[in-house]
This record gives sequence, structure tokens and C-alpha cells, in this order.
Amino acid sequence: MPSIEKRSIKAEDLYRFELISDIRISPDGKHIIYSQQRVDEKSEKKYANLWLVSIQEGKPKQFTFGNQVEKQPRWSPDGTQIAFLSNRGDVDKPAQIFIIPFSGGEARPVTDLQGEFGGFSWSPDGTKILFSFRKKDQEEIEREKDEKKKELGVVARHYKRVFYKYDGYGYLPHERWHIWVLDLDSGETTQLTNHEVYDEQNPNWSLDGKQIAFMSNRSDNPDFTPDRTDLFVMESDGGNLRKIETPIGEKSLPSYSPDGKWIAYYGSEGEGKWFKNQGLWIVPSDGSQPAKNLTERYDYHVEPHAINDLGEPEFMPPTWSKESDRLYFPIMLHGSVLLKSVDLNVENLETIIDEGGVVGSFDFDAKQKRMAYFYATIKNPGQVFVMEMESHQTKQVSDVNGALLGEIELGEVETVWIKGSDGNDLQGWIIKPPQFDTKKKYPSILEIHGGPLTQYGFNFMHEFNFLAAQGYVVHFSNPRGGRGYGEAHAGAIHGAWGTADYADLMAWTDYISQLPYIDPNRMGVTGGSYGGYMTVWIIGHTQRFKAAVTQRCVSNMVSMWGSSDMNWVFQQEMEAGAPFEDPEKFWKMSPIKYIGNAKTPTLVIHSENDHRCPIEQGEQVFVALKRLNVPTEFVRFPGEFHGLSRNGRTDRRIVRLNHIARWFNEYM
Repeated sequence: MPSIEKRSIKAEDLYRFELISDIRISPDGKHIIYSQQRVDEKSEKKYANLWLVSIQEGKPKQFTFGNQVEKQPRWSPDGTQIAFLSNRGDVDKPAQIFIIPFSGGEARPVTDLQGEFGGFSWSPDGTKILFSFRKKDQEEIEREKDEKKKELGVVARHYKRVFYKYDGYGYLPHERWHIWVLDLDSGETTQLTNHEVYDEQNPNWSLDGKQIAFMSNRSDNPDFTPDRTDLFVMESDGGNLRKIETPIGEKSLPSYSPDGKWIAYYGSEGEGKWFKNQGLWIVPSDGSQPAKNLTERYDYHVEPHAINDLGEPEFMPPTWSKESDRLYFPIMLHGSVLLKSVDLNVENLETIIDEGGVVGSFDFDAKQKRMAYFYATIKNPGQVFVMEMESHQTKQVSDVNGALLGEIELGEVETVWIKGSDGNDLQGWIIKPPQFDTKKKYPSILEIHGGPLTQYGFNFMHEFNFLAAQGYVVHFSNPRGGRGYGEAHAGAIHGAWGTADYADLMAWTDYISQLPYIDPNRMGVTGGSYGGYMTVWIIGHTQRFKAAVTQRCVSNMVSMWGSSDMNWVFQQEMEAGAPFEDPEKFWKMSPIKYIGNAKTPTLVIHSENDHRCPIEQGEQVFVALKRLNVPTEFVRFPGEFHGLSRNGRTDRRIVRLNHIARWFNEYM
């Protein structure tokens, strides 16, 4: 057969990419259920349905249908039913928990609550469902009942707490997250916890169904002590609540051992030290011994994150072996997310899935003979895989986006290690344009990640491939301040943004500029969030770049202090007091201080509903560059939050990409 002539990737391909999440294997190990998201180009809405694949046949089939959002599919313990969240029936109303027979038939709602669900799980005997839930404010319920008030909308917002908004959500309700249980026989829901100040999250059953573990910050003022999350246990009816003593620090996702003797969780130790590794901890469920960090001596950060713009890997709770002697968990390492396990008896680690990609969901059958998991690579946004645990043999059982990727020619990707400015190891990647010609000199674009406590790596980036398809060599690295290279690497810029990170980025740029196919006079730079911070920092400290695009940037630490959804907490990362207590440090770490040196043509991109880095941060850069007569333009996106590039409305994401390409094309 004649070969198909491939094309370059387009911005508009964002309409065609479909994303998979929430991968779960049936108790008998024969089927896998997952959620698959698609974009409706006409309405600009994103819908998701459930898909089912027989491991033996390896051919996914759509299991639910309709223009709604269906997610978090969870098998009943006997494998006969699947519970999931859905807004079917009325897509403008909040989701409810539905149950559908695995053998087929209609899904039925089993809740009718006004508010929003967090995670949920079946009780071990399959008679109940445990979930976290945040009720809708009564004021909002009353307004929706009155057509005139509903049409007029919110008159005023009245808050007493300091954390009153959250990026990606908007203004927070007054209600808090609490723990509920649903009795499937009677259909009754019971609220087990209730407090006007405290949130309760991550509820988890003990295997006998008699106990529930959860996390909550019950300090005197949680908004000013955000790292004082504690582990609590209570009886399944909400009685006999008690705290399990653990070291001070952020904690999440508690998980009972099958024998009921231990609770595992993820957590870090200390307050305000953002760079510290998050570890895997265990503590006796009766609190009789101190909690222990099983991963401390390995210098790993336990989390499944490597930046991409097509979906987010799921962070699974610590997963126990049936014998309660081993735990499975993800770590970030060298641009990859690995799956590890630790033997509790000897505390030795075993690698289940090694470097080279990103692990998300992972789930075992009842006998733990087989594991289903999500796996993405730098060439593929993610698929469903199955591993036979005895042999470690793997098989891919989905091909989502296979037809689309089959049409596209992607550029060659190279992984590089160099020495940074202080002799430190520095890892980066180079994406070459499709049909790369070794005899040509190419313009290049340096991409800088946000965070800074995250990593670039072996995850598919539509944006990078799109820019490479425009004829640019796209390159990116993980400078000090990020994850994946140990705690010292992450902590190198704690309280000192713009120092070791800037030095590493310049060392990386030096390396790239000397490659034989790079035109050193046509180098561009872009980044978002902290990457936007570094872009503004760079144009204030060097003129080596021909053009820049700063996105959702941080520019002025002084004004960020009170206007971000994280407001005062940023002072912890800066190792400073409030701006009125430590003004010099805030100003020293603000890129806007150095903007007077800027000469680089710079495009400013920002979302108008960005609560993490409010749009006034971008406005200051734009106005300053205008005042300096530096070529600049301002592109604002209404209705969008901080994460526009990853999960914004698709037409706006496309416009954003085209503006970036246009700017670099004009000046490079």
C-alpha cells in the first residue's frame, strides 16, 4: 500500500484530541473502565463518557452515551455494577452519583444533593458509598428559586476568611467539604462531619468497613496554618472521632492496610518549606507508634506530575498489597513519573514502571495478578496498559488519538544532560522541526515551565510540537527550583527566585546556541506562571533573545501578596515576612524592578479570571514596556482562569497559540 503523506500538527487539532482518565480494572481482572473526554467544536463544550475494554479482546467500546460529563467510574466489590459521577439529565446542574449494571441497562441516580462531589468509594461489602461533598450555599439555593433574583445575579459577596477564591473554580462558597455516606438499600444519605470552619477530605474505608480515615486541618485558624493537616479516624457511623498523631506538615490520601493495622498517606514535614520532598508515610492505625517516612532516604518526591497540555495524571492513593507488606506509589524522576513499590519489612524499593514516560492511574484486580494503568510519553498523550504482575509483561489495550497521530509528522526529540553554571547536572530536551535539515540554521524557542516545583519531561506537549511545526527548534530544561532531581535541587531557589534558576537557563541557552543547526541571533523565550516570571526576569537582565512571550506571569511580588488566591502564602516561598515587614526582599525578587533594562519585543498574554496570578501582573508589564517604547502587545482572554493553555475553552487555546506563533514569526 502507498504510504500516507503526513502533515504538520495544527493548533486546530486541539478539537480532535481525546483524553482518557480514571482507569479502573474489574475485580476479576477481565475488563477496564475509564472516562474519555472529547470537545464539541460547535458548542465549545467538553463532554466525557465511559469506555470499556475487554483485556482479552483489547478493543475498547463506548459504554455510556450522550452529551454530558461522566467521570470517576468505580467498580462495585463484586464487579456487577459501576458507580460514577455524571450531570446527565441536566448538564447545567451539578453532577450526581449514578450506578449502572456492568451487564448493561440504564444508569440510575442514587443521590439528589445540591452541591459538589469530591472523591467517593464503595464500602467493602458493597452496601454503601462513602464520599466527600460540599453543599451549595443556602443563599445561592434561594436565589435560584426566584427567577428575578436569578436573572439579576449576585448582589454582593461577603467573606470573613482569607482564602475566599480559588483559581479554576472562582469565588468559594461558605460551605466546607464534609464526609457523607450513602446507604444503597434505603437510598438515604447521612452527613458524618459538619463544621463551619474545617474541611474534611480524602475519606477512606478500612477493609472491614468499620472505620473511616480522613484528612483535616483543625488548627485554630486553618487559613493561616495551611500545613497543619492532620490524620483522623472515626467509626463508620461518624462516632468516636480521634486524631492520629503525625508530624506537622501537609498530608493527603490516607489508605488503610488490608489487615487494618496501618494507615499509609502522602505528606511532607514542616511548615512553609515548599521545596521539601513529599514522602510515603505509614502510621499504626491505633496511633501506638510514631509515623515513619518510608521514602526519606531515597530523596524522591512522591507525586505523578510532568507538565503537559493534554490532561493531568491521576494521583492515586498509596496502594497496599493483599498481604499488607508492600505499598505501590508514584515518584517524579528525571522528567518521568515512575511506579515504585516498597517492602515494609526491609524498606527496599522495587521499580514497577521505569523512566521514559508518565504513569497516572494504576489499579489492581482483586487478586493483584493484573494491573491496569495510564501511561503517556513524549510522543503520545496517554493510553491504557495492562501489566501481568508475575511476569511484568505489558500490553497496550487502547489507541485513543491513534488515527489523529497517524496523520501527523512530529519532530525528532532528543534528551540532553549538561553541566549547569555551578557544575550541577542539568537535564533538557530538544524538539526539532519535522523534516529537519542538518544543513540549515534554525530559529529557536526556549520554553520555561511554571511552578517552579514541577518538571518538564517525557509527556506530550501539543504546544511544543505546534511551534516546532512552525519551523522552530523548541528546547526546554529543568533548572534548579523544580522537581525530579532531589530536595537540594528543588530547594536551590527557596527564597531566591531569579538566581540559580536564571543561571541554569542561561547555561542551557549557551549550550543550545552553540549547536551547529541553531541561529544564535534568532532565539526566543516564553513561559507561563513562574515561567512567565522568568521570562520577564530574563528580558530585564539580558538582551540575548530576539523576542519574548510572557504568559500569566508574576511580575510584582508586592502586589501579588494580597491579590492572588494564595495571597499571603507566597511569603513562605520567598522566606520573607509580609511586604510591609520585608519590602526590600519582595521588591528584589520582583521582575518589574528590572523592567527598565528591557529592550526585547515582548507579547503579554493573560487571562482575565486568573486568580493565581491576577491580570494586574501582566498589565504592569505591558504598561511598562509601552512606556519604554519596547515593542509589545497585550492579549487578554475573558472568562478564563490561570490554566488556559491546559484546560481553557478550545477556541481560546487556539487563538493563544496563533498569537504566540505570530509574534515569534514577526520578530524572528
